[in-house]
Amino acid sequence: MKKIFLFIVLITAIYTNVFANIDTVSIYSNAMHRAIKAVVVTPKNYNKKTQYPVVYLLHGAYGNFSNWVTKVPAIQTYATNTNCLVVCPNGANNSWYVDSPIDSNYKFETHVAIEVPTYIDSHYSTKKDRKYRAIAGLSMGGHGALLIAFKHSKTFGACGSMSGALNIADITKGYDVDKRLGKYEENKNLYTDNSVLHIIENYPTDSLAIIIDCGLQDFIIGMSKATHEKMVTLKIPHDYIERPGKHDWAYWANAIEYQMVFFRKFFNAN
Repeated sequence: MKKIFLFIVLITAIYTNVFANIDTVSIYSNAMHRAIKAVVVTPKNYNKKTQYPVVYLLHGAYGNFSNWVTKVPAIQTYATNTNCLVVCPNGANNSWYVDSPIDSNYKFETHVAIEVPTYIDSHYSTKKDRKYRAIAGLSMGGHGALLIAFKHSKTFGACGSMSGALNIADITKGYDVDKRLGKYEENKNLYTDNSVLHIIENYPTDSLAIIIDCGLQDFIIGMSKATHEKMVTLKIPHDYIERPGKHDWAYWANAIEYQMVFFRKFFNAN
């Protein structure tokens, strides 16, 4: 009986040590007049006397704020190794991280770009400078990360896309883009203006550290290729990687480790 008790204590201690630094927070959105959840992962030895960089990590279509920590538990290890916070905001069900002009319940560009960082900086010990903020995401989140970084470069200094759906002008059917921007036939300009492939034409005065990667077997790799090629033409500095993989969690679990190393180098250079 004593051995069983000690075993339970040991297991509890191990799991407490691993998972104690994951918080679920509720962030009130003034833009949408409701509270929205997010996950905050702090490094193992987090303390309020130290200020930390922050990586904002976005989920994909049909996902939610908890996806990254449940699908890729190693996120906490990466946060510790990078000595930064990892914040996973909620992008709702297919928000595309835009401020919808037709649905006031979907103002997720404002929420992720402004409201979430404001909350994190006021509730956690962070380095409050764009040089210590990065934003990345998978698929729809890859689109959201680059869109937000380019449009809010005074807040974010680095960004990353994994398997990014970077040209929503090509997504005219399904994935609820029409619910955010209206019917494509009637709103072609909105689709173009909210696509990363177009947004990158307005490279910010404050330079961005950019990483884009995609699996060779990914059905939307063409979007990453097109964005990469356009960035080359526009002479926008960036890292571009293609490696074996599909549009799935096996690929993203591998890709995020590389992107976190990229962001650590960016933070350390400042």
